[in-house]
Amino acid sequence: MTQSLHPAAQKGFSSAAELYQQVRPNYPAEIVSWLQNCLQIQEKSTVIDLGSGTGKFLPYLKQTHADVIAVEPIGEMLQQLQQVYPDIKTLQAFSHSIPVADHKIDAIICAQSFHWFDNLDTLTEMHRVLKPKGHLGLVWNQRDERTDWVKALADFLLPLEGDTPRYHSEKWKRVFEQQDLFLFDSLQTFTQSQHGSVEQVVSKRLLSTSFIAAMTEKDQLQLKAQFEKIVYDFTGLGPQDQIDFPYITYAYHFQKSTLPIK
Repeated sequence: MTQSLHPAAQKGFSSAAELYQQVRPNYPAEIVSWLQNCLQIQEKSTVIDLGSGTGKFLPYLKQTHADVIAVEPIGEMLQQLQQVYPDIKTLQAFSHSIPVADHKIDAIICAQSFHWFDNLDTLTEMHRVLKPKGHLGLVWNQRDERTDWVKALADFLLPLEGDTPRYHSEKWKRVFEQQDLFLFDSLQTFTQSQHGSVEQVVSKRLLSTSFIAAMTEKDQLQLKAQFEKIVYDFTGLGPQDQIDFPYITYAYHFQKSTLPIK
């Protein structure tokens, strides 16, 4: 494995793998129908969960009864996945070098991950392992900034991101602009919320963000207090009070092109 990881991913996700598993939001129940109807994932399908992390998307893939292979480069994340889903086949590998034979996979899912490896080498490798007319699904949970305190948190976080790859930068879309490997099919959106204490679903959730998880413990504790102050200023809710954190889930469907590769 020669491809390098962004430092925020390598350090942040290695050190915060357990926290990531505990506090990241789930996905909307409707995503299962999307997998079955748009990506044509059925009981006899073979699917790769690429950049699977701790396995947060696996419950939805398991509901399709497909044969799932979880591919993840960071060992600490993969260990969390294996503890929770010992029945899932796992491969520790990078997106540009997937140890699977040509044309064997019906669909590839990248849930909360594609912005980390949005390059042509990855698309070429996906194209190689997918069957003709195979499907590619890109899924992201994004904070719903139409809520005032969520927008305030997002504005506070923005200067801290630096060059960390993020969905909302939309830089990941550039790789699809000049390529003939995949054709865009559709985008569906879903809404959901994560219910729990302010500490659990807001401040600890934000601490699991890659570039924050890579910071020192002292800096993280200071940020935690600031997150909780922002929520309190807008809602009057303290760390142990219950809150609903709103999300929008974006689900992009691409299909493998049958055109000859240039």
